[in-house]
Amino acid sequence: MDLSSINPTLLLASLIVASTPILLAALGELVVERAGVLNLGVEGMMITGAICGFAIAVNTGSPFVGFIAAAMGGATLAFLFAILTQFTLANQVASGLALTLFGLGLSALLGQGYQGIKPPATASLDIPILSDLPVLGPILFSHDLMVYLALALVAAVWFVLNRTRAGLILRAVGENHGAAHALGYKVIRIRILAILFGGACAGLGGAYLSLVRVPQWTEGMTAGSGWIALALVVFASWKAGRVLLGAWLFGGISVLQLNLQAAGVAIPVEYLSMSPYLITILVLVIMSADKSRAPGSLGRTFHASD
Repeated sequence: MDLSSINPTLLLASLIVASTPILLAALGELVVERAGVLNLGVEGMMITGAICGFAIAVNTGSPFVGFIAAAMGGATLAFLFAILTQFTLANQVASGLALTLFGLGLSALLGQGYQGIKPPATASLDIPILSDLPVLGPILFSHDLMVYLALALVAAVWFVLNRTRAGLILRAVGENHGAAHALGYKVIRIRILAILFGGACAGLGGAYLSLVRVPQWTEGMTAGSGWIALALVVFASWKAGRVLLGAWLFGGISVLQLNLQAAGVAIPVEYLSMSPYLITILVLVIMSADKSRAPGSLGRTFHASD
């Protein structure tokens, strides 16, 4: 066992990269749930975004175009969920589970022939002067654009939800869709827009996995990331800042257990592999002890005649 082989600076930099896919997906689901919709199809939208982004990036040679395609792929699957739940009034839980199964199957079909192919590299956005700083430079200022987009999205989601009229309307729809409808707000339209945003974010998170985090396509490569994103939203009490902390926690434990395996720590690899999930759930349960209430209309079907 050689713990000296673990570089703290690289560990922290890797933490930010590892947390980005879950952070993107969780932020999208946060907006969806604040609008009163429970979409359990995050895993399906992430894996669809992963293969859409990977395939388009490989065929065009542009990771940027790949990420756009991933967002569109995730949003397309989300639109299917919106049709089922907002127009045909299907059960949201059943529709979300079906969406995950559909996304896993669709991605396996689309991904045939892409195994073993390397995607075009996503360039790091080395910020002049700042990226050369000791310690802080590699940790904070030498990542790709998607990392900074995810962090900016945390601030944007917090600001819109808490400081704008649009955020107030969205939260009102999520708290009491009947009262919001009585006030003249278009509940269905607002929820569809939130669902599409959530799908696009999940697609981006999936593409980050296949293009940056693990630059290759492997069937089922999300490996439960969508379910972790769902758990983060609930245990973070539907707050953007706590979602960020939860994503960093999961990313940090994931990277640490890989480093411990490489260092030859005398702990069975199975225990190390399950540790990110167990520790994340434990800490987030403690974080949610303030009893913050879920949106009042979460998971409830809306009909204009209600």
